[in-house]
Amino acid sequence: MNETNEKNENAGMNAATDAQYGAEQIQVLEGLDPVRKRPGMYIGSTSIDGLHHLVYEIVDNAIDEALAGYCTEIKVEILPDNIIRVTDNGRGIPTGIHPTEGISAATVVYTVLHAGGKFGGGGYKVSGGLHGVGASVVNALSEWLEITVKDGQNIHFQHFDRGEYKEQLKVIGQTEETGTMVTFKADAEIFETTVYDYETLLKRMREQAFLNAGIRIVFSDLRDEADPKREVLHYEGGIREFVEHIRSVRGHEPIGDVIYVSGTQDDSFAEVAMQYNDSYNECIMSFANNIHTKDGGSHETGFKNALTKVINDYGRRFGKLKENEKLSGDDVREGLIAIISVKLTECEFEGQTKGRLGNPQVRPFVEKMLQEKLMSYFEMNPAVAGEIMDKCLAARRAREAAKNARETARRKTAMESASLPGKLADCSEHGVANTEIYIVEGDSAGGSAKGGRDRRYQAILPLWGKMLNVEKARIDRVYGNEKLMPVVTALGTGIGEDFNLEKLRYEKVIIMADADVDGCHIRTLLLTFFFRYMKPLIENGNVYIAQPPLFKVERDTKAKKYEAVRYAFSDEERDRYIEELKTSEDGKTFKLLVQRYKGLGEMDSDQLWETTMNPETRTILRVKMEDAIKADEIISILMGDKVLPRKDYIEKYAKTVSNLDI
Repeated sequence: MNETNEKNENAGMNAATDAQYGAEQIQVLEGLDPVRKRPGMYIGSTSIDGLHHLVYEIVDNAIDEALAGYCTEIKVEILPDNIIRVTDNGRGIPTGIHPTEGISAATVVYTVLHAGGKFGGGGYKVSGGLHGVGASVVNALSEWLEITVKDGQNIHFQHFDRGEYKEQLKVIGQTEETGTMVTFKADAEIFETTVYDYETLLKRMREQAFLNAGIRIVFSDLRDEADPKREVLHYEGGIREFVEHIRSVRGHEPIGDVIYVSGTQDDSFAEVAMQYNDSYNECIMSFANNIHTKDGGSHETGFKNALTKVINDYGRRFGKLKENEKLSGDDVREGLIAIISVKLTECEFEGQTKGRLGNPQVRPFVEKMLQEKLMSYFEMNPAVAGEIMDKCLAARRAREAAKNARETARRKTAMESASLPGKLADCSEHGVANTEIYIVEGDSAGGSAKGGRDRRYQAILPLWGKMLNVEKARIDRVYGNEKLMPVVTALGTGIGEDFNLEKLRYEKVIIMADADVDGCHIRTLLLTFFFRYMKPLIENGNVYIAQPPLFKVERDTKAKKYEAVRYAFSDEERDRYIEELKTSEDGKTFKLLVQRYKGLGEMDSDQLWETTMNPETRTILRVKMEDAIKADEIISILMGDKVLPRKDYIEKYAKTVSNLDI
């Protein structure tokens, strides 16, 4: 599909209806009072995620203007003191008197819950956001908020304090321009933090620019006057460039060009961009009305069904597959990056977080569109189609090899007298609740951990040496691997398509490695393995990282009265303990012994228990996966076989690393 057709189809989908967007189209459903009392119901949480959600809601309103065909540029600024300003050149919020509320329509939008132009009033044909909830929720959860509206004649202004206002919308000047500017400061009484993360917001703004080809988003961070940041996000290629961006960031080599197809059905528009590469992992992102449907849905299901059918049909038609042979969905998606985006008049999302699209009619629409156009593309580009088929066939061979290795591993386990790894020191409790397994680096540290543990509920599995980097290997190499299979067997869940969280033998899986570069590498390799082949472990919150101390600080004295020992987990904590211990309460000064632990094996069993394993005194970090796509990207960069992306990443973030052990 050429670019002209893409733009024509977008124009047909995004054009506003003939009805004028005025005050009478702002429809009121209910009041605003509950928002400050239960903010989590409206923005998910009051954590930093909820804080960022405020920005998304205001930007989404501007994006909706772009979808309607009236906005071409959006400016998003983080001002000093973490104030947000969003400016668009759309039509401007209607400022006339609302026919039933008796106040300005703009005031209604920002003070009444479920008021907006997205409830059948003809203002918008396609919209994202919280369906009209966004503006009023942001106002209610802000310490203060100001709106400035340009309607082509006058400049209107209104100020709010925590959702309340003393003065009505007023005219403060004249202009020939149109647009809306919203400035707000999040309320510290509501949110756990009011400090925005630049990278998180930049990712979202870039995503929106990709999904709306041609729109210009200028994102600036002006909090540091000495080092302001500014990004101009403008992609005429839309989701084509999105795919290229994901691939280039991860450093994968492409197989052919980006394939783009699109189509319309009634009032629905769908587009797909996809490209294969030399990696072993898939990255599929789906969107509905610009909202990332991280849990998929009908549009993603239609895409997967069509892709599997087309590649199998093509393979049989051109002799790559025998009549009775079939590639699986996993085979045809290995090394694939794909973006699926649909624009609908009414999105039916499942769940409060809108993680899954439910519209049933979208699946056959996307499926039929992709089947017809992807097959045409393959027929017109046989060289690329051949490379893709070879990639899929190699994936099938690896899957079959993995299946054979899995069956061999099962038979071997069944014949052995003891099914658990020989080095595993299991706990005596039989239930899963409150049990934990420590995966420990090295036999020496494993010995200390076995001696110091509470054997009732703590199991120890020592591992020796560095294990397979699964980012550079297919699953068939995992089975039988002497470093990884003991972990798989001990946990009991299986891996890949056999994974079953209900078979997990321990409530907590704790990675305990040395506090040095090698230990960090061991942790990263294990986390990469869990992410690729046991992802539900991370999603369910079962994986933890132990925090062994970096330093031991003690007084050099034989007098029991003055004995004191402290364990420090950072340079700052070490320095604080040095100051605390160098002088006693009665004024006596001591020589201090400061030991830097290089390995867990340097601690005896009692020390390891006291500092790292005792639930009463230890610190363990739960591994969370708030953004699976971002996690996938970072693992691909850091653990893949391409050096340049890893070098660029290290150079970019080296200054932010703490406790760097060189």
